[in-house]
Amino acid sequence: MPELLYQTDSYLKEFSAVVSALNDEMRGVWLDRTAFYPGGGGQPNDEGMLVVSGKHYHVSKVERGNVHIIQEDILPAVGAEVTGVLNWERRYQLMRTHTAMHILCGVVWRDYGASVTGGNMEPLKGRMDFEFERLQKDLVGEIETKINAEVAAARDIRVRILPREEAFQIPDLIRTKINLLPDGIEEVRTVEIVGLDLQADGGTHVANTREVGTIRVTDYKSKGGINKRIYIELD
Repeated sequence: MPELLYQTDSYLKEFSAVVSALNDEMRGVWLDRTAFYPGGGGQPNDEGMLVVSGKHYHVSKVERGNVHIIQEDILPAVGAEVTGVLNWERRYQLMRTHTAMHILCGVVWRDYGASVTGGNMEPLKGRMDFEFERLQKDLVGEIETKINAEVAAARDIRVRILPREEAFQIPDLIRTKINLLPDGIEEVRTVEIVGLDLQADGGTHVANTREVGTIRVTDYKSKGGINKRIYIELD
C-alpha cells in the first residue's frame, strides 16, 4: 500500500516519491507515496505536477488506488525518482471549503438536530443536504450568523487515525453512520473541530476555523420531503 501523506499533513505542498507502476493506456502513474488527494466525500481530487529529471508531467486527475493520471503521452519510467508538486492555491481553497462544510454540519446538528444526507463542493463553494422539515429565510440567516461565529471562535481541527473498534465506540461517529463502513476497513480517520463537530472523514482540512474566512449562505432549496439543501460560498 502506498503511503498517503495527505492523511496526516494537509499542508504538504511538495513531496518525493518513486514510480512503482504504470498504465500506458490510461496514462496512469502509481507512486510509492503521495500527497495528492484522490477525491471522495464530496471533495474533488487534487491537481498538480510530477517532476522527473527536470521534465514536468501535469496531473489532471487522481483516482482511488493511487493512480495519478497525467496529460503527457510518454510516461516516466518505473523506478524513477519523482517530486510531486500540488496546485497549492486550489488545494488550500478546497481545505477551507471542506472545513466550512463541517462547520455547517456541526452547527445544524448541534442547534437544530438535523442530520446531513449529502454534499458536494468545488473550490470556495459547496452545498449540503439536511433532514429539515422546513427551512425559511429567517432560519437560514440565523444559520449563517452561527457558522461565522464558529469561524471567529478559532477552533482547532484535529485529525486522528483510530482502530475500527475504538472508532465504533464514539457516539458522534455512529450518528454519521460509520457503522456502515465495509468490514475490510480496519482503521478510521476522524476529523474533529474541537468543541463543535466530529466525523469520519478522508479529506483535507485547515488547522483552525479562522483560516476558513467569511462563509456566505447564497441559496437554499427544498429537494422534496424533509430534504433541504443549503448552498455556501467563501470569499
